[in-house]
Amino acid sequence: MTKALFHDDAYLREAAGQVTAHTPEGGVVLDASLFYATGGGQPGDSGRLSWPGGAMDVATAVKTESGDIALVPAQPVAAPPVGASVTQTLDWGRRHCHMRVHTALHLLSVVVPLPVTGGAISAAKGRLDFDMADAPENKAELEDRLNDLVERDLPVTQDWITQADLDARPDLVKTLSVAPPRGAGKVRLIRIGQGDGQVDLQPCGGTHVARTGEIGRLRLGKIEKKGRQNRRVYLHLDD
Repeated sequence: MTKALFHDDAYLREAAGQVTAHTPEGGVVLDASLFYATGGGQPGDSGRLSWPGGAMDVATAVKTESGDIALVPAQPVAAPPVGASVTQTLDWGRRHCHMRVHTALHLLSVVVPLPVTGGAISAAKGRLDFDMADAPENKAELEDRLNDLVERDLPVTQDWITQADLDARPDLVKTLSVAPPRGAGKVRLIRIGQGDGQVDLQPCGGTHVARTGEIGRLRLGKIEKKGRQNRRVYLHLDD
């Protein structure tokens, strides 16, 4: 299975790789991927592959049926052959925005402590859907609490637990519609804060900033009704 380099270092912008397969749709599978594959509401990364005698713009990355990561070309080009050594270069500006928004959504789930029924991330904004009967009346207060967590510059770290450990702690799972990412018998946890200063701990396979201060100021957007028991809350990077 493709090694997920972004789990080891979300700030890695360039890396070597070797082509292990091609997909029927024209995707390129590497032994180790710098590119995050679409999932959990976060878009796949974009960027560029280069190799002696060729190059390919990467539009996005997706998971294959076997669990590998396939890089999707932005336009039809001759793919590097199986066995070729390539250089992966990330569209860092876009990825970093995804990291900021994704971490901000974790904070949103802290200030709105209700079950999450869905979510989506883009480079400028994100949203979470909550199992919430009525829209909150204290929107300004929620925004202030969000920005307080950002300004506290809390560390964002990861841990790994076994699937059995997660099954024994169902309270860690905030999402109702998306199952936590599982693979090779272990589950990745994202922790915000440490010790008595911990504010969040939940399973997540996405990419995040190293400290909440890196997110920057946030602005809460509109709150939409999406069904009898569902409210969609938007947040925006305010820069």
